Amino acid sequence: MDIRIGNGYDVHALSPGLPMWLGGVRIPSETGFVAHSDGDVAIHALCDALLGCLALGDIGHLFPDTSDEWKGADSKLLLEKVVALVHEKGYTVGNVDITIALQKPKLSPHIAQMRTVLAGILCVGEDRVSVKATTTERLGFVGRCEGCEVWATALIRS
Repeated sequence: MDIRIGNGYDVHALSPGLPMWLGGVRIPSETGFVAHSDGDVAIHALCDALLGCLALGDIGHLFPDTSDEWKGADSKLLLEKVVALVHEKGYTVGNVDITIALQKPKLSPHIAQMRTVLAGILCVGEDRVSVKATTTERLGFVGRCEGCEVWATALIRS
């Protein structure tokens, strides 16, 4: 059995009046993410972690923000394409772990739904998808409600 681990990190700025998508779930919020796609920073970090497992670069390489094809794209579709690459290379997802740093809104009411959505796309049980949320105790750009940052780790196996 071949086991590979990858890490991903992504950041998006927040702006009033935009939708907030995290982990494939629409989060009720007065602000949303400034992005070329739908801005789902959690899925973007997860894509980078999976691509890192296979040494295939990052999400910007596969889905450039200079391409009209990906303008406004649903990030769940991007993740589906990355998972298809994982499967094409002969691997399956073992587990993933995601940490979201966002001052507000509170994400705890949405984490179970995020896990369900992501597990479906990853073709794994929900017990293999960890999603955690934290604040930065009002420190830095996250604490000032200027943006969100996400770290993701993925393990794949053949």
